[in-house]
Amino acid sequence: MTLAALLLDPPHSLLHQSWAPADMRGGGTVNADGFGAAWYRAGAVQPVRYRSERPIWTDSGFAALAGTTAAPAVLAAVRSATVGMPVTVGAAAPFVDGAFAFSHNGLVRGWPGSLAGPAATLPVTDLMTLDAPTDAAVLWALVRHRLRAGDEPGEALAGVVTSVAAAAPGSRLNLLLTDGTGIWATAWDHALSVRALPDAVVVASEPTDPLPGWTEVPDRHLLAARPGHLSRRPL
Repeated sequence: MTLAALLLDPPHSLLHQSWAPADMRGGGTVNADGFGAAWYRAGAVQPVRYRSERPIWTDSGFAALAGTTAAPAVLAAVRSATVGMPVTVGAAAPFVDGAFAFSHNGLVRGWPGSLAGPAATLPVTDLMTLDAPTDAAVLWALVRHRLRAGDEPGEALAGVVTSVAAAAPGSRLNLLLTDGTGIWATAWDHALSVRALPDAVVVASEPTDPLPGWTEVPDRHLLAARPGHLSRRPL
């Protein structure tokens, strides 16, 4: 499947959600502060990434690329920047490291002070090399630190979400992580849906089309999915 067939062409695709989202939970009205996609070429371990600080609907270069690029796994996001956070390429998801790609949908309440405690557990070099001074970049650093320590991907997400939620009550913490073979995601005070097909799994903040098969992930649950496997558990 091409990137365009997944991200641009469906009636409520990521492109459509960038300017006509259905469920922002008070996080703005449009997703016009950048976008990005990370995809895995067949047989490759590390993803290729494309990011921009521009709205996705203005980027004809990405549209041309997406129409001719096929990939077995993709993680993509559009961004509505929290007030006070920068609109830069580095602030746009996905964030990547090795085989992993990550994104965050939501916000951390009380930023930046509320994250001071969780961030204090990170190596200083990780804080000095953040992609951007944003809540999402710190969340990624926290997840990455757990992955490097040997945590299973779902456990890494669960640990970060529960610790950050305790430090910053009222946060919306939908985190998505993939290594190109599976995807792990949290639903925490924000919308998340999944469609499981015999040979594919699609996870999205909002269903991309009206076809049957979409199910809503219950709030405060961890989702783990790959083709032929789907599980949910409470956080």
